[in-house]
Parts: sequence; C-alpha cells; structure tokens
Amino acid sequence: MLDFIRPGGTSRGVLTQKETWFLILRDGERLGIGECAVFRGLSADDVPDYEQKLQWVCRNIELGLDNLLAELSAYPSIQFGLEQAFLSLESKNPFILYPSAFTESASPIAINGLIWMGDRGYMEEQLKQKVDAGFNCLKMKIGAIDFETEIDILKAIRAKYPADEIELRVDANGAFGRKDVFQKLERLSALDIHSIEQPVNPGQAELMREVCQAGLVDVALDEELIGITSETKKKELLQIINPRYIILKPSLVGGYRGSEEWIALAGEMGIGWWVTSALESNIGLNAIAQWTFTLRSPMPQGLGTGKLFSNNIESPLEVQNGHLWYRKDRPWNMNLI
Repeated sequence: MLDFIRPGGTSRGVLTQKETWFLILRDGERLGIGECAVFRGLSADDVPDYEQKLQWVCRNIELGLDNLLAELSAYPSIQFGLEQAFLSLESKNPFILYPSAFTESASPIAINGLIWMGDRGYMEEQLKQKVDAGFNCLKMKIGAIDFETEIDILKAIRAKYPADEIELRVDANGAFGRKDVFQKLERLSALDIHSIEQPVNPGQAELMREVCQAGLVDVALDEELIGITSETKKKELLQIINPRYIILKPSLVGGYRGSEEWIALAGEMGIGWWVTSALESNIGLNAIAQWTFTLRSPMPQGLGTGKLFSNNIESPLEVQNGHLWYRKDRPWNMNLI
C-alpha cells in the first residue's frame, strides 16, 4: 500500500491509501519491473479476483507479452504492468524504458500543478504553493465542496493571474448532473477556464454530447474512456460525443497500446489529448513519463503525483518550475519493494 502524506480529496471521497502491485521478471542477471496500479473504485479491473489474475500471469509468463496482453483485455492495469516489465527486462538499465533527452536529463516535461479538494484554506494554500513553485498550468478538483466557494477561489486566481499567465483546468470527476451542469459551466466560462474534465458521470453519451455542443467550456473525457477496449467502441464514443480533449491514464485504458489506439483515433478526428498518471508510485510514473516524452505533446501533462506518498520509492524524478525532470545522476532506492 502507498500511504498518502495527507488525505487526497476528490468528488468520489477522500483517499488515504493506494493499492499497487509490482511485477518483477528475472532472466539471469537481468531484472525487469512493472507496476500494476489498480485504482479501487475507478479501474475497470477493480474486481475480487485481481490478485488471482496476477498469480495466473506469473504462472504463465512464458506465454510472452503479446499472448498475455490478449488474455488481459479486462485488466488494463495488469496489461500496463506487463508492458513495463518486459521493456524493463529488455533494457540495459531496468529503469530506462524509452531512452531520450528526458532520461539524459537534458529536457523536461511540462506538467500541471494539481490542487486537491479540501476546505477553502487548504485549497488556497496549495494554489499559492504551486504558483510559487513556478507552475503556469493549474488543475483544480471541484465538485466536493460548495460550488460557490470553488467559484470564489477560481475568481481570486483570475483576478490575480490572467489566462495568458496561468492556464486553469478543472476536474469535476462526474460531479454535475443534467439539472445543473449547463448552469455551472456557464459560471465557469466567465473565468477563462481552459477545460473541464468529466463534468458528468460516464455512461451518459448523449448528455455529454449536449455539453460539448453547448461550447461553454471545452470538455475533456477521462473516466468516460475506462472499460472501453475495442477500437470500434472507442471510435463510436468519440464520434458521438466529439469532445475537445481526451485524457489518457495508461493504467486505466490498457497501457501504452491502449493509449496509443485512443491517440490515433483522436488524431483522425481533430481531438486533442494529454497524458495523466493515476496515483502510481514512482515506478509507474517513471514509465508513463518516459513514454509521454516521446509523444512530443506541447501541452502540460498530468504527471506530478510523486510527492503524494510517504512511502514512495526514491527515484531520479524531480518536479521543478512546473516541469518534471529525470535526474540521471540520482539513484533509485528499491528497498521498499
């Protein structure tokens, strides 16, 4: 279990721990490691037999990556852990999955600063910390406390920082319903909000389509993508809703392969995207970040969760001035595994 330094508030409740599993492959002296980061309450693979499926993977690892992935379409976090572990095993350095200027410490990844839900004082404290730390893109979770308070906080940011200085994203985690979503988006539209993630709960494609067509605030699909594995269903969803953006969490959408399929379909339809981690340890965050860098997206990504946990694995990852860096001279500390 990964333990939160401070409980993380979302519209779905308060998080104090995050379950994760590490898949370790050995071939002689070579080591491969991957993180299977199931997200209880959100992942499509939050099922009672999750641990048994992991044991099956270990017993049948000789089937090879492609065959294993084909058998695990209902377990996206295990698919992603396998992709990481096989890449890691094949690499000269088990922590370098995608060699690049990022892993050489020559170029960072721009990321957003995440503002967790809480009382007003806590949220304002986080905002000040993020701005002082050099972030020019902030993502604020909304929907759990009084909406007027959230609007007041956003107004205060805008009064001090115009849109050309601070990009504001908000994440509702499906907190709005048909009766209030349009009214709330109209209020948000006056504040130069860049985008809103998942304003209504997934599974309401027609309502989400209406929200996107209204054009009050650009919509980014997040939870809406979870559990959709066939290319046909993915294409159908994007055609029906036609969002401005989609958000890719590899642990939730089938790893690198699943994410790249979404990206390709989005590109065909002129839909933007960015990548977000899903509360992985630094093992998973490292795997996501290295891959993300190779995609060359100019947008700030959602990759800054490494400092949330008190018992995280020490790594070369560092957030500085609103960017994620890989400091190659710093060691990994695997003692916690």
